[in-house]
Amino acid sequence: MTRIRSVVAATDLSAPARRAVDRAARLARAESASLTLVHAVNASMLNELRRWLDTGEDVERSIVEDVQARLRQLAGEIGARYQIPVSQRAVTGRPIDEVARVGEELNADLIVTGTLGGGPFRSHLIGSTAERIVRKSAKPVLMVRQLAHEPYRRALVALDFSRWSTASLAVAAAVAPEAHYVLIHCVNVPFEGRMQLAGVSERALEKYRTDARDEAQRGLAELAAQSGLPNSRWSAITPTRLDPWMGIVQQEQEQDCDLIVVGKHGRNAVEELLLGSTTNMVIAESSCDVLISTDTDTPSR
Repeated sequence: MTRIRSVVAATDLSAPARRAVDRAARLARAESASLTLVHAVNASMLNELRRWLDTGEDVERSIVEDVQARLRQLAGEIGARYQIPVSQRAVTGRPIDEVARVGEELNADLIVTGTLGGGPFRSHLIGSTAERIVRKSAKPVLMVRQLAHEPYRRALVALDFSRWSTASLAVAAAVAPEAHYVLIHCVNVPFEGRMQLAGVSERALEKYRTDARDEAQRGLAELAAQSGLPNSRWSAITPTRLDPWMGIVQQEQEQDCDLIVVGKHGRNAVEELLLGSTTNMVIAESSCDVLISTDTDTPSR
């Protein structure tokens, strides 16, 4: 069984970001993993203070000291609530870069961040730019929007049969070890539109779709077997004729999932661009937490 040993939680110290910290703490407690809270003071904002205020250095010092104090207080509250040791790191720089750097420095198995934020640093760390942390980091990233009341119970795992698919299942098992896994592969017949224009009958096209679904079902079963999933812990769905992000978001609702797991890349350079777009759309349109896996630095066995 895969496990998590080190968790880094990015926070802008806002109330919405607390959801990510709470989820990170729950995961750290369940796995007896270390937890480090990270807040990055944006260097460009500090530079603006120096530029416009004669007392910029005093204001800068006050801001940094306030951040450090609030981060210590949050770490203390989280540690007491979950009965775990919590470290904290207040750093200065470009927040996206700093979160990724701390994750690498601590050899984190998982970076946890929010998808909403507040306060003066909102646009720099949490919110619409959260996916940029995913692009920057080589570590799996869990993007939290739900309140963490319980362990994940039903995870929708998007698989494309690339080498990243195995990593997605491994990270899903680490982050949601008690969940039922709904394995999804969105099936689209290659050049279906062109075949329709060329006069291929709907009956023939439906046979192609059926064959593609059957092949996908076999592939999902093979991946489940390779990952050691017992039959009672997974099911498979293969929606057709939908953009991948639309199929994923639709099935999140229909399957009543509280976590979506999607890979960072696809099977080739063209698909990597598509999957990046798919991942962004899933982040934007889904209502549950999203876990983005990579093929490197997955939790060890």
